[in-house]
Amino acid sequence: MKMTTDNITQLSWEKMDGLLPCIVQNASSGKVLMQGYMNQEALAKTLESGQVTFFSRSKQRLWTKGESSGHVLNLVDISADCDQDSLLALVHPQGPTCHLGTESCWAHSKDPAFTFVANLEALLAQRKNADPESSYTAKLYSKGIKRIAQKVGEEGVETALAATVKDLEELKNESADLLYHLIVLLQASDLSLNDVIEVLKQRHQG
Repeated sequence: MKMTTDNITQLSWEKMDGLLPCIVQNASSGKVLMQGYMNQEALAKTLESGQVTFFSRSKQRLWTKGESSGHVLNLVDISADCDQDSLLALVHPQGPTCHLGTESCWAHSKDPAFTFVANLEALLAQRKNADPESSYTAKLYSKGIKRIAQKVGEEGVETALAATVKDLEELKNESADLLYHLIVLLQASDLSLNDVIEVLKQRHQG
């Protein structure tokens, strides 16, 4: 159930002694970031403010994640499970989520495959304005859209050729090159893979 300020009371608060566990997930990468607990007031504040707020069992008060560090969790969506006794919050984190300074409270867990792609995209985005001599990516950005687009075309042809001759190892390598250069091209155009995924979603729904 998608949560709104109008349906908060419909959750199974009594079954859970007034507190529901809330899993927080990065809306872009899919990485699970942390778990906290919400009471009705915390959920209402989360929905109203757009920043994830929990009820601290140790401090016995509401606390907005990042209220002291600045590493807030900007809410994208929050929903309840089928039993209406737990919550899932999709967020855009502003900095590391864990109090130990790591991206996730499960720092040593294996990431889903797409999480790596999202992390790679974030890294490539950071290099847009870097010194061209600092990396191949920064140098590629400095050469402009036309050169980046040319590289995407070249890698696309090489990927297709590898598939045509059924060289699977080469197909994997060329596909990796193609995906890398496509991400750079999207970033140079102020777009992201999420923008492409939204188009695919719309086509699928249509």
